[in-house]
Amino acid sequence: MGDVRIRQLGEPGDLGWVVLAHGELYAAEFGWDASFEGHVARIVADFATDHDPARERAWIAELDGRRVGCVFCVTGGEPGTAKLRILLVHPDARGHGVGSRLVDTCVAFAQERGYARMRLWTTDVLAAARRIYLAAGFRLVAQEPHHSFGAELLGQDYELEL
Repeated sequence: MGDVRIRQLGEPGDLGWVVLAHGELYAAEFGWDASFEGHVARIVADFATDHDPARERAWIAELDGRRVGCVFCVTGGEPGTAKLRILLVHPDARGHGVGSRLVDTCVAFAQERGYARMRLWTTDVLAAARRIYLAAGFRLVAQEPHHSFGAELLGQDYELEL
């Protein structure tokens, strides 16, 4: 594996890549439909048009200058709560710690900004991401079955006290 670099999101094409990568990878790996890509597009659009740079940030992982991952930290809607959103690691970069580095970067930012806790929502089929979250200290606090993105899923809420 070449050199992996974690940098702040903000270069031309970053936003579109996040949406494209999520849409393509989740369709290929889990059979999810285009509604998932729309969901990610809304998250990205909200961040692009209305984020607080002092309290919210996003990162891109690059491998040899090519985008291979991302993660977002946004306010969680409750005082003192940050949300980790749309973690993704491209298959070309998996198994080399890229996901853990992205999550660690996101958690460190939330701690530096004085958040008391971080929350995230995921689904049970994302086993590799779940391992990363648990290794970072997140704990499962709720789960509920639902039909989303053209699939039957078990939604899971995780929380980390900072």
